[in-house]
Amino acid sequence: MCKTWCCANWTRLRFTSASLFTLVVMLFLSSSFAWAGTPDWLRQARQASLPTYPDDTDAIVLLDERSITVSPTGEVHTTYRKAYKVLRPDGRSRGTLSVYFDTETQLAFMKAWSITSDNEEYEVKESDAIETAAYAEGLYADTRYKVLQIPASRPGSVIGYEYQQRQRPFVMQAIWSFQDDIPVRLARLALELPPNWSYTPYWRNSAVVKPLQSGENRWTWQLSNIEPIRSEPDMPTWRSVAGEFELSFAPKKPTSGNQGLTSWSQIAQWYMQLTRERRDATPAIRDKVRELNAGANDSMEKIRRLGSYVQHSVRYVAIEIGIGGYQPHPASDVFSAGYGDCKDKATLLYAMLQEAGIDAYYVLINSNRDYLSPEFPSPLGFNHVILAVRLPQGSDVAGNYAVLHHPNLGALLFFDPTDDSTPMGYLPSSLQSNNGFLVTESGGEILTLPLAPPPANRILRLANLTIDKLGNMKGTIDEVRTGPSAAALRESLVNQASKSRQKIFQGLLSGLIDGAVLTGARLSSLKAFNGSLSISYDFSANTYAQRASNLFLFRTCVLGHKSRILLEGKPRIQPVVFPTTVLETDIVDISLPEDFSIDEVPQNVSYDYPFGSYKSEITTTEHNVHYARTYEIKDVRVTSTTLESLKRFFREIADDEQSYVIMKSKETAYSSALTSR
Repeated sequence: MCKTWCCANWTRLRFTSASLFTLVVMLFLSSSFAWAGTPDWLRQARQASLPTYPDDTDAIVLLDERSITVSPTGEVHTTYRKAYKVLRPDGRSRGTLSVYFDTETQLAFMKAWSITSDNEEYEVKESDAIETAAYAEGLYADTRYKVLQIPASRPGSVIGYEYQQRQRPFVMQAIWSFQDDIPVRLARLALELPPNWSYTPYWRNSAVVKPLQSGENRWTWQLSNIEPIRSEPDMPTWRSVAGEFELSFAPKKPTSGNQGLTSWSQIAQWYMQLTRERRDATPAIRDKVRELNAGANDSMEKIRRLGSYVQHSVRYVAIEIGIGGYQPHPASDVFSAGYGDCKDKATLLYAMLQEAGIDAYYVLINSNRDYLSPEFPSPLGFNHVILAVRLPQGSDVAGNYAVLHHPNLGALLFFDPTDDSTPMGYLPSSLQSNNGFLVTESGGEILTLPLAPPPANRILRLANLTIDKLGNMKGTIDEVRTGPSAAALRESLVNQASKSRQKIFQGLLSGLIDGAVLTGARLSSLKAFNGSLSISYDFSANTYAQRASNLFLFRTCVLGHKSRILLEGKPRIQPVVFPTTVLETDIVDISLPEDFSIDEVPQNVSYDYPFGSYKSEITTTEHNVHYARTYEIKDVRVTSTTLESLKRFFREIADDEQSYVIMKSKETAYSSALTSR
């Protein structure tokens, strides 16, 4: 993860509820609230007439204003003003202001105010803020946040803030996300450039708005009554659906210090120059390559060995100061230190592959699928770096689900050396079917990375279970995982002590069977990163079969739920985006008491849609039920026009999961027969 790119993504700062509560208490205790010199712009925003909003609206953005002023030397001053009206208790969260700064971004000033419904006015300043690190991880980075709690942020209050950042950015661009999850009454952006500078605008998820010329080389864009975007489960990443205005600006005759980046080709050249000589191998690196590849029979084996070394032997530690948010450290430094961040690890592997005679290319990407804006050439959309390895002609790519056949470069194997749980041949789920920027010496291009087919992400469960005459169930579940499902579980288990692993196993079991108690667990192939991961659970679950008069009922769908309720309730607006494709297979054998007979079983079902499929089959003998089902997600995106089909799909699965086997006691059946005579 690269610090500078993260900050430039306009990602909202999030805290855990506990840390946020502690921070807010500290802010209130440390702040001295003064009767305000409330600015006119906030008073005017408060007086504006408002339309009627739905009853569940927590707050309204009265004003969202940003002013960008660029000096002839390339220094950028950005002033932010924002005003809210709080309508409901949940709207109080708008009263926490977080502003980042670092060695390249100075915070010139920071103030906030509130006006209550009783016309009480308060003011807080930068001296009332608490400073905190930008990241929870132990990264060596210079990014910090100042967090200010605005007093009286309660229903009926109008709150507002203003701050200014001054920076000399490495990239002369700006991104303005003007749409929110609450209504926005008025949004405004002003841009002032030096003489002989120009700008290039890009609008995303919005109609084009023409600017007003408000002075020499000064323009203003204004929007009003912007509808909110309602947050929905499994919706696309925010930036891919929210309205956004993107700007590039530069001198009409760029100098070396103010070089414009207005095309993907220019960005590729910029990044190749930024990494030049840093991807060169040293004698020590050459010796390590020879050592690792000793006895390797082919190029694929060499690639696997080198990739595994960088993936598992080079620790992830980020040291990102200034340009270090974009520029990797030299491969020699990463190799000798034994640690680095994503771009450092990619650079070391790049150098090692080149030494082995194998070409590789940087791929800049965002870890959020669809975050990148292909129409806006910019490095600001990236927060991660991986590699595309050019496979020699004739390489055997069977079993490699991260291969893309490029028309000019041939077979490219995408590999993330930072993710130490995802083996070569696979991609982490978030990078699959995601846009990445392939950087080459001759230019660059946006590519869609491969999406692995469902069998590449498989969970197979085999259960042998027994139900006694009291309805209690016990048994063993053998589970085998491959692909991303194995990687995710490995990541949670690999550094855990045995006792902590048992808690994880109990959590997994509870997700499969309500009330199940883990009585034993076995784990194999935990550190065999290129293979499957196997777990066995021993468990008991009391009164799994429910008694109804002289009958016992139990669900054959023992192992968890595939159905989901994400489309129930309010009408869905956004498409659905799944984390990954998947193929899950459950095969269950249930032994029944000898003095019970099977009276009724569910019907077999089979459903097939473009986005997924589901099938269940049941067969019985006198004292045994054999149940098998498969659940498959074929694609990660389900468009808005297909949502009704997806809702029907999950309802059909839910119906099958609620179906029961009914068994009857033979003694009860015999007694009933005698009575009827």
